[in-house]
Amino acid sequence: MAENSAVNTEKLLRHPLVQTITGNINRESEFRMKFSPPECGVFSRPFVTLEDDDSYTFTIDREARKELPHIIGNKVQKLLWDPYPPQDIRDSYRQSRKIGIVFSGGPAPGGHNVIAGLYDAAKKANPENRIYGFLLGPDGIIENEAVELNDEMVNKYRNRGGFTMIKTGRTKIDSADKMRLSRETCRSLGLNALVVVGGDDSNTNAAFLAQEMFEDGVQVIGVPKTIDGDIQVRDDEGKILCAMSFGFHSAARAFANAVSNLCTDSSSDVKYWHICKVMGRVASHLALEVGLQTHANLTLVGEELAEYVSEEKIRKAETEGTVDYSAYGMTLRHLSRRICDSIIRRAAVGKNYGVLVIPEGILEFINEIQIFIIKLNAIIGEYNHTHDSTFHEDFPYLRDKLEHLRKMAQISRDQKGISVWNARDDELFNDIPDFFQEGLLMERDSHGNFPFSQVKTEDVLLGLVREYLKILQDQGKYKIGIQRDYYHKTLKNEGIDPQKYGPVLFRNYPDAEYLLFNTGIISLKTLKNELVKNNFMGEDDTIPVSVEKIFRKSLPNFKTQTYFYGYDGRGSDPTLFDCYYTYNLGLTVFSLIANGATGQMAAIKNLEHGFSEWEPIGIPIAPLMHLEERKGKLALVLEKSVVDIDSPAFRVFKEMREKWLAAEPGEDNFRRPAPISLFTHGEEDRPITLELNALRNAG
Repeated sequence: MAENSAVNTEKLLRHPLVQTITGNINRESEFRMKFSPPECGVFSRPFVTLEDDDSYTFTIDREARKELPHIIGNKVQKLLWDPYPPQDIRDSYRQSRKIGIVFSGGPAPGGHNVIAGLYDAAKKANPENRIYGFLLGPDGIIENEAVELNDEMVNKYRNRGGFTMIKTGRTKIDSADKMRLSRETCRSLGLNALVVVGGDDSNTNAAFLAQEMFEDGVQVIGVPKTIDGDIQVRDDEGKILCAMSFGFHSAARAFANAVSNLCTDSSSDVKYWHICKVMGRVASHLALEVGLQTHANLTLVGEELAEYVSEEKIRKAETEGTVDYSAYGMTLRHLSRRICDSIIRRAAVGKNYGVLVIPEGILEFINEIQIFIIKLNAIIGEYNHTHDSTFHEDFPYLRDKLEHLRKMAQISRDQKGISVWNARDDELFNDIPDFFQEGLLMERDSHGNFPFSQVKTEDVLLGLVREYLKILQDQGKYKIGIQRDYYHKTLKNEGIDPQKYGPVLFRNYPDAEYLLFNTGIISLKTLKNELVKNNFMGEDDTIPVSVEKIFRKSLPNFKTQTYFYGYDGRGSDPTLFDCYYTYNLGLTVFSLIANGATGQMAAIKNLEHGFSEWEPIGIPIAPLMHLEERKGKLALVLEKSVVDIDSPAFRVFKEMREKWLAAEPGEDNFRRPAPISLFTHGEEDRPITLELNALRNAG
């Protein structure tokens, strides 16, 4: 019997259906690998040329001019097609090339299509062209670990998520030794060009590589990648050159689908507040897009909090003839109060549930927290710079770190001088919960940044929210509204006149659809006292069952579920938008290389409009760079772009916020974004934020 079973199992496993079902490739993936994104019109001809566009102006940083002399004069370059270029241009375009490409930083959906676009364009220009993929990020360049890409490798990953083909890493080529090894790698492979696909730090790296390899004849091209959406390029006059980095739309849609499911669960089970933290350390683009995609009940945008001004504090200070600098910028306590207000208002109409979306870097926009982070970054950076060991090696435990800070405060007090950390800082810091102190003092990331993704931001906020809700509940201000018809039915079932009890029990009886118990009734004891006082019962009587039932239903129980959306979204398959975008970025990269460009960032202009209006361009990286504090030191970097609270997208979001909070009787206003798929013709063609911002000049 066992032998027959084994034979049958072997036969079952050989069945074509079983092999298809248990294989690694599903129908969607198969379709993706065969899908060919359309090409921008300029790529419809065999030859693409470049033309400098002098209509864009940039303020050049003096340090950038000093450190990047070979590429600081680069201009924005338009890609043009020429049906009859001179023979020398044809020959140059078709010459045999060796091109290396590297992924740098976290994955972003669409990266494989950058490779596919570059590969297709290179092979079309000359089948002898060779493309090398550096393995595991910039370490692959430093250590000369590369693989030559072929049709099989590239075709396997077309339109698919991740950076799986050649992997990625976070190493920076930021020292003379690493730069020397990188140049040796490029020489040994005989590379004509190197393509760096990454975020702001990676494109900064690309600029320095272009400078260092200029005399070697190795061209370096950057490609803007980050799911955070914080690479957006405008010139000094605000003209948009790159509206969004690739990967943002796909990650936002992946997060939005998950959050939308929680919206459905929340309004079905009606007992949880789902707290959804999404990636976005220094910018809230993802949170804003998810809010627009899902209509979550409450979405926080850090940039708005940073711009907050307390008019009440300003007026009070004016009457006292002083200036209250704490009036500028949202405090952590005030933010928790704002969240509480939304929770209470929804509970009042029977909705003691909801969905809250917060960006992971929300605390960085809180004035008091930002000051701590800046100071602690400087302290940790300076310590690491001046000692043979690191701050976290020498002070491994929280108590050790706090003692070091205490000594710094004591020195400041004794010497009566200016210090990074003073007695006031020490006093305020010690008021913060231990787990958050530990979070603020944790080891910085490889770029010297505070690792917000590792801090339980939601715990910090929820701790304050729960604390204040408890106070409001004890004051009788946090109640669940009781539907009037349900109240009437319940009391009538026990033979009690609801209209007689109503004015005594509720502060908004009989007009409101949802009834709220009077603020003085906060327990069974106070409920009984009120009934006795109004002669509805005697001291020795028990509260009517129906009245007690209604009261218990009015008592809120703030129950939460928390989530972090980050790595799941960056590993998503790309949306149709990102498939189109990244494939055309790859084609743009090759056109820049074929025309001799270096120190440029491949980009697509007019992303905020439909595909037919897209214009591939090259953006000079060096003029975009400026000095910024990193690891306690000033360094040349690309500036991150944050949410513009004057943009159409944010203004629409702000106007719709009250409606989406739905703190009124009736259904919520949740929106369900479609799953990411290439099958459907209903797939949206761009992020909602871009679609709204395309209306910038409307009306």
